[in-house]
Amino acid sequence: MTTLYHNPRCSSSREALRLLEESGETIEVVKYLQNPLSKKELEQLIELLGIKPIDLVRTKEDEWKENFKGKNLTDSQIIDAMVKFPKLMERPIAVNGTQAIIGRPAKNVLKIL
Repeated sequence: MTTLYHNPRCSSSREALRLLEESGETIEVVKYLQNPLSKKELEQLIELLGIKPIDLVRTKEDEWKENFKGKNLTDSQIIDAMVKFPKLMERPIAVNGTQAIIGRPAKNVLKIL
């Protein structure tokens, strides 16, 4: 089963979901804007992705620019920012077992099947 951290308003996220559905994969869709991840869940997701927390941040979002841009933040503070403002989290993200990938481009999600 693949878990997809999904924002229905995002075209890349919708495309990733479509690709997973067409693959026949069983999918658990997590609408993370409605059900934000905890700090621990984000830390685990970042570890699975094998990236630094800043690499998961959408730095062009207004919430980032207004509250965090130009500040020297620790990894923990960056994760706290994504907990407080879930919209900052890059999407979509697919997780399959111990593998995770950011779906940009959307077809990337197929790499972990």
